[in-house]
Amino acid sequence: IEAVMKIIFVILITGLSIFGSLSLAAPYGAIVINAKNGEVLHCEDCDTKLHPAGLTKLITLYVVFSKIESGEISLDEQVEVSRKASAELPAKLGLLPGQKIRVRYLIRATGVMGSNDTSTALAEHVSGSEKAFAELMNLTAKNLSMNNSFFMNAHGLTQTGHLSTPRDMAIILRSLLLDFPDYFNLFSRRIANAGIKKVRHSGMRFLANYKGADAFKHGYTRASGFSAAASAERGNNRIITVVFGG
Repeated sequence: IEAVMKIIFVILITGLSIFGSLSLAAPYGAIVINAKNGEVLHCEDCDTKLHPAGLTKLITLYVVFSKIESGEISLDEQVEVSRKASAELPAKLGLLPGQKIRVRYLIRATGVMGSNDTSTALAEHVSGSEKAFAELMNLTAKNLSMNNSFFMNAHGLTQTGHLSTPRDMAIILRSLLLDFPDYFNLFSRRIANAGIKKVRHSGMRFLANYKGADAFKHGYTRASGFSAAASAERGNNRIITVVFGG
């Protein structure tokens, strides 16, 4: 039996090495809401707690915008990049430990290309540590009635217990639209200057081809599958759509 188990183990490891780039379908959830009044137009498992991946950055940026509007930080103040922020996995802007970069550039990279190193740098600058920033994220989520979310990092890379729902992500995208209209265009910029280089929007094709699209944020991890949050306006109508596990 021991010999057979060893053979099965070798077969499994070999199979994983061959098919390691493939991932099983992630749990699915979706919602469509009327952005003007919050009415839910479609819900499919929209309250199921799932891995939000890069959509996490929506609430990260909401917190950062709140701090800017309250005068606690400014767009042009310098952030010193930590070793932890620099070491975050891709996607990343390519920050180096000890490097100094303005808040506005970190925001652009986080919102436009969805970089993880800039998300962590912002979190540490606002709260001193990513852990402390996560506490602020969760307080913000509670205040916005994002009742099924719990955040443990600023970027959305998979971490046990870091979960949200399509409904909650629709709430945060709508809150960004209503509470920070001057910043909302960040989510539709095709190209932006991020200080050390120009960055391209990760949702370029959607923005270019979907009539009325004016915001797009996406994420991917093996645990989450492909996720996206988007806004589109046609005439007097605006909808917000969120999909997890595409």
